[in-house]
Amino acid sequence: MSKKHPIIAVTGSSGAGTTNIKEAFEKIFNRQGIKAAVIEGDSYHRYNREEMERLTRQAMREGRHITHFGPEGNLLKELEAGFKEYAEHGTGKQRFYIHNDADAARHGGTPGTLTPWKPLPENTDLMLYEGLHGGLITDEVNIARYVDVLIGITPIINLEWIQKIQRDKAVRGYSSEDATGMILERMYDYVHYITPQFSRTDINLQRVPTIDTANPFGAVHIPSSDESFTVLHVRNREKLAVDFLYLLDMLHGSFMSTPYTIV
Repeated sequence: MSKKHPIIAVTGSSGAGTTNIKEAFEKIFNRQGIKAAVIEGDSYHRYNREEMERLTRQAMREGRHITHFGPEGNLLKELEAGFKEYAEHGTGKQRFYIHNDADAARHGGTPGTLTPWKPLPENTDLMLYEGLHGGLITDEVNIARYVDVLIGITPIINLEWIQKIQRDKAVRGYSSEDATGMILERMYDYVHYITPQFSRTDINLQRVPTIDTANPFGAVHIPSSDESFTVLHVRNREKLAVDFLYLLDMLHGSFMSTPYTIV
């Protein structure tokens, strides 16, 4: 943790909605004149898309799994070192994973590849990380120790799967079967590397649908904000002094479900 070079990490699974939260932060920073170094967690994938697909097929033939949720598919030691460098010096490096044609137009390169590393912008006020591993602790790395504010984005699991499948179909051109297969392949790493982070967060945001999402693999509609509640739980009350009475007044229809949870 660093008072001089603070790090905000927004962590969540694929399809959880972390990108929406990142974009909300960016709007706040722009409005407040805050200069942020933005790190996308996908940029720390170990392999490009073609390499990852080949290694995934090989692993399945050998009766094992390699996924972007686990350590084999990511540069986690490098991510930890990047957090440490920024916390101590306000410096570091970044690159981008090119998911689609829009990313290719923005950063150059081909979809499914990674851009070259480049230095972070100079004289930034803070780092904003958005990705899978902002609160990760394993036998090999402790990324969470460098984070000043850790925010977990964790929708009810059926909603998370609906969002992932629909996004992968619309943005990445996957079939429903391919997107579902990826969920199954990632389940071990999801349980062991993704969900434990939400017990280390300062705040968790959990969207809960109020419509039928019983079969996420057959759904064609992502519940809208009007068709769901958002549960905000402040886990670290010593670090974050939240004025819940103010929030209740500002958020129409909100209510407290526990002394530290607002819906």
